[in-house]
Amino acid sequence: MEGQHGTRALGAAELGTGLGERATLVHFSSAFCRPCVATRRTLAEVAAMVDGVTHVELDAETHLGLVRDLSVESTPTVLVLDAGGRTVRRAAGLPRRADVIAAIGEAVK
Repeated sequence: MEGQHGTRALGAAELGTGLGERATLVHFSSAFCRPCVATRRTLAEVAAMVDGVTHVELDAETHLGLVRDLSVESTPTVLVLDAGGRTVRRAAGLPRRADVIAAIGEAVK
């Protein structure tokens, strides 16, 4: 997963739900994206394993303003947010579970 990408904090208004107590995994997906299915499963499993972590999946097509603001160029794209909604890590493509767990570790420092 890549390092921090911008400093704009995201919150319930942009995500449609509250942030995780410790970290939030934001997954931009699309209906035609086959890797998004595996990404959804990986992020849901990690969020279930780590207390205070929430997984939010956003359809890129219905969130075009946010996609543009955050320069999301492909799906799946995953943002790991800290408790304040700031992006700590970002990745495009299918993330590895170990990378997601490491990024959460960075977010909860």
